[in-house]
Amino acid sequence: MPKIALIFFIAFELCYYLLIAQTGIVEYFASNIYYIAPLPIGGIIGSILCYKISLSNDKKIKIFLMMQLVLTFFYPNYSPITLFILGISVGALAPLLINELKKASTVDLGLALAISYSVGTLLFNYDPAKREFIAIIFTVIVLICSYFLQKIKTNKEIKNFTPYPIFVMVLWIFLDSALFETLSRDLSVSIWRDGFTFEIIVFHIIGVIAALKLNIQRMENELFIMILFALSYLFYFLQEPLALSVIYPFVISYYNVNILRSLVKKPLKKIALYMVFIGWIASGMGLFIALENLTIFVPFIFLIAFIKIINSQKNLLIKEKKCIN
Repeated sequence: MPKIALIFFIAFELCYYLLIAQTGIVEYFASNIYYIAPLPIGGIIGSILCYKISLSNDKKIKIFLMMQLVLTFFYPNYSPITLFILGISVGALAPLLINELKKASTVDLGLALAISYSVGTLLFNYDPAKREFIAIIFTVIVLICSYFLQKIKTNKEIKNFTPYPIFVMVLWIFLDSALFETLSRDLSVSIWRDGFTFEIIVFHIIGVIAALKLNIQRMENELFIMILFALSYLFYFLQEPLALSVIYPFVISYYNVNILRSLVKKPLKKIALYMVFIGWIASGMGLFIALENLTIFVPFIFLIAFIKIINSQKNLLIKEKKCIN
């Protein structure tokens, strides 16, 4: 039962973030960046509070979940103040959730993400103005599951992984956010609204399995993910929804597993600080790119990133040759 609770805790809090904080509120307020600004501001403060408060992680999780539940009853009619407080609760819970992944096995992580991506995809087209019951049900499930987390010990299996630098993780989140926010507003090639639900779910799950099973060196993996993102943007520009619904869900799942496995090795304070940049600043930059219709300029970022990755690989080879000599 505790392991099932951990899987559901991870899965449904991620669903809440996707369907309520990331898409529901943004769509309900017509992407008005000035109105929704209190949410990410609260999120940044919440991320810092999650390690500043002198309580056990178990108590902090329950407190912020109760805040989330209370505020969910106001959905979607939020004022700037209630949006700010909701941001604090969501922002605090994200690092605490990742910290709980230290108790998860590879199978637990895979099942949690598979459930999250499947449920999130199936409910993505549900009217954002009518998601209050979804938000309440998800939060209640997560809150109930939180009472079983103390019974689970830390699992060392997931820690055997080479972490990625924060610059790389910020880049991935930015590329994902910019394309996701652009796609969700583009009626001509919105893969979630064009009947590709099955393909999206299948390739989300394949991406999770591939990330957990493939053993690729860090530099090669960075290049692989960048190529997958490049293909995703290419298929978007070419208006190829079927190809996009295969490649894009795969890369989302694949890179997210790599990020989670990188973050889980760190203490809560570092996870929280990383989430400020990864969860709020990078995703906010992506949203800005989508709202200002600047997606066409993203390929220039790819060019800079590819040059940086190739130079890093060259420097690594030079160091290896020096060591051999």
